[in-house]
Amino acid sequence: MMASAFSLGRIIRLSLLSVGAIIFLAPYIFMISAAGKTQSDIFTSSLSLIPAKALSRVPMARLLWNGVVVCGLIFLLQVLVAIPCAYAMAKLRFAAARAMMVLVMLGLLVPIHATALPLYVAFNSTSLLNSYAALVAPFTISVFAIFMFLQFFRAMPDDLIHAARLDGMSELGIVARVIVPNAWPAVTAFAIFSVVAHWNDLYWPLIVISKQDYATPPLGLMYFRAAEAGDDYGALMAATLIITLPLVAAFLLAQKRFVEGITMTGLKG
Repeated sequence: MMASAFSLGRIIRLSLLSVGAIIFLAPYIFMISAAGKTQSDIFTSSLSLIPAKALSRVPMARLLWNGVVVCGLIFLLQVLVAIPCAYAMAKLRFAAARAMMVLVMLGLLVPIHATALPLYVAFNSTSLLNSYAALVAPFTISVFAIFMFLQFFRAMPDDLIHAARLDGMSELGIVARVIVPNAWPAVTAFAIFSVVAHWNDLYWPLIVISKQDYATPPLGLMYFRAAEAGDDYGALMAATLIITLPLVAAFLLAQKRFVEGITMTGLKG
C-alpha cells in the first residue's frame, strides 16, 4: 500500500512538473518553430510546430562577437576587482572594513538608471561613445560580485589562510594561489549572473551606441528588425533564437557549478 501510494505521489509530482515545464517552454518552442516559417505559415489558423521553410540566414556574427567581447571583458574586470576586495573584507582586519561593507550594501541599491546621465556626459566629453570602453567601463566594479564573494570567503576556513602565511606567502599570493582555486564555484555562479545580465542588456547600449559596428545582440536585434526584417517575424524569431542559444548552452554546461556556488555562498562562517 505504501509503495503504491509513493508511486502515485511521484507520478502526480512528475506530471505537475511536466505541465509546468511545458508552459514555461511554450514561448521558446514557438520561437523555434516560427524561426523557419514564412509570414503566411506563422499567422495560419492551424498550429504547426514543423517549419515549412528552412531557417533564413541572418548576419548575426558581428552582433554575437560584440556580445562575447563586452560580456567577457566585463566579467573579467569584475572578478579581478571583486575577489581581492571581498577577500580583504572577509579575512583581513582593518578599521574601514565596516564602512566598506556599508558602501557595498548602499551600492546594491543604486541602479544604472540613476547614473546613466552623468556617465553619458562623461563618455561624450571624452569622445568614447560608440566604443567597447563605453559599454564596459561603467560595469567594471560590481558590488553584487563583492557581496557574493564576501559570503563565500567567510565560509572558507581561516586555518587554510594561516597555513599559507606560515609558508611565507604574501596576501596577493594567497589570493592568487589559495583563494581563487577554491572560489571556482562562486566564480561560475557569478559568471551566469553577469553574462546573462549584460548579454540581455538593452538600456545602456541604446544610450551610448549608435553604430551597428558596436551593437550588442539585443540592440542589434532592433537594428535587424528595422533595417532588414521589417514585418518578417520568421526572420526575427531566427535572430532571437541565435541570440538566446549561447545563454541556454552556457547555463546547461555550468548548471552543476552554478547550484554549488549559490549553495556555498549562503553559508555563514
